Amino acid sequence: MGRSYRALTLGIVSVVLMIAFEATAVGTAMPIAARELDGLGLYAFAFSGYFTTSLLAMVVSGQWCDRSGPLPPLAAGIGGFAAGLVISGTAQSMWPFVLGRAVQGLGGGLVIVALYVVVGRAYPERLRPSVMAAFAASWVVPSIVGPLVSGTVTEQLGWRWVFLAIPVLVALPLAVMLPPLRRAAHAPDPAPGTLPEAPEPVAPPVRDGRRIWYAVALATGAALLQYAGQDISPLSVIPAVAGIVLLVPSALRLLPPGTFRAVRGLPTVILMRGIAAGTFIAAESFIPLMLVTQRGLSATMAGLSLAGAGLTWALGSYVQARPRLAPIRERLAQCGMVLSAAAICGASLALVQSVPVWIVAVAWCAGGLGMGLVISTLSVLMLEQSAPAEAGANSAALQVSDALSNVLLVAAAGTVFAALGGGTVGAAADAGTHTAAATSHPAAFAAVFLPAAALALVGAVVAGRLRPKKVGAGSA
Repeated sequence: MGRSYRALTLGIVSVVLMIAFEATAVGTAMPIAARELDGLGLYAFAFSGYFTTSLLAMVVSGQWCDRSGPLPPLAAGIGGFAAGLVISGTAQSMWPFVLGRAVQGLGGGLVIVALYVVVGRAYPERLRPSVMAAFAASWVVPSIVGPLVSGTVTEQLGWRWVFLAIPVLVALPLAVMLPPLRRAAHAPDPAPGTLPEAPEPVAPPVRDGRRIWYAVALATGAALLQYAGQDISPLSVIPAVAGIVLLVPSALRLLPPGTFRAVRGLPTVILMRGIAAGTFIAAESFIPLMLVTQRGLSATMAGLSLAGAGLTWALGSYVQARPRLAPIRERLAQCGMVLSAAAICGASLALVQSVPVWIVAVAWCAGGLGMGLVISTLSVLMLEQSAPAEAGANSAALQVSDALSNVLLVAAAGTVFAALGGGTVGAAADAGTHTAAATSHPAAFAAVFLPAAALALVGAVVAGRLRPKKVGAGSA
């Protein structure tokens, strides 16, 4: 927040704040919007549309940043994000609403990668952990007040104002940010030696056109897998197989070589982002449903049970930003993954009726602390291990790993949940009946939580490979 960086910091943090409010507020208003637009049958596509287009935009943004700097994709992304909100907010039927969500995804994918490149270009290495901590802190207020504000606005003014009001939040801060961002975007790359040399031989870059097509295939494959997971039937095997055929080779080409083998250094950083985000989000997606159907909480109380994680997430990100902890970043990541695994296991204890329900809030605060340690640490390590000309592509790979793992693990969890009878839980609860508990299957929830916790523990082991192998005496 010094004079040299204040305007830029306020601007980019405001953009993250906009994304955070969108994520928390729009999710609250979405059921009402779908019902009024007579589009409950397309409800899932309002989410998958955003995800699918954001995957494509992340890859485009990475190449765009490396070629032209972060300012053009950032400006285009903010404009696209706002345009998508307006399209959805003014939609008169469900398909235009879904289209608006897809346009939001394009904007969001462009923005998130460009923000990482801005951090790498505009801030010295010693300040980058603090910027990542500021990004995490930007989620605190939205995670706590977003659902409450969104619910109030939806009830008093209508769901459309939730979509239409969000772009206004950043108009003034963006105007303040543009001049320093322009200077940062056109600043010369750091002199040789200011960033560590690549720990592994870098493969020749793939032509831009091919990477875009790989991104299209990746997004299409992910969408097909989501579609197949929504309807368990023999015919769903067809889109599932097609999704895998498209997704696997595309992911291998879009992520750094060695990612799925956890090669030391950058490949493990990218892999760990997927493990950390995917396991936590997959579990979090089912916790409110568990609290409503198994323990009888209202939807508002179930959501508030997770709100404390926003505070502890910011705290964990603040802790990792301390300069004296820089030499032990991989240990921080390991500690964070252990906390995440413990939190998922702790939340699952609420399936036992004799366990007090507040155990979920306590456990999720611990999980938020762990995620704050992990996610910010991985972002810092990614920038630290990226040459200037590769910052955009590597930032895109980090976000692709995050988004891809989210959809794959959530889709897998949903499929297992439905196969074990969990679908009857949601149906009963949505119908407003009192038979949800009677038709519920705690094993369906356990089958979601316990594998997620186990994978988080695997991540704790893999995190020991985040640093590149040292080359020198006694270590070659």
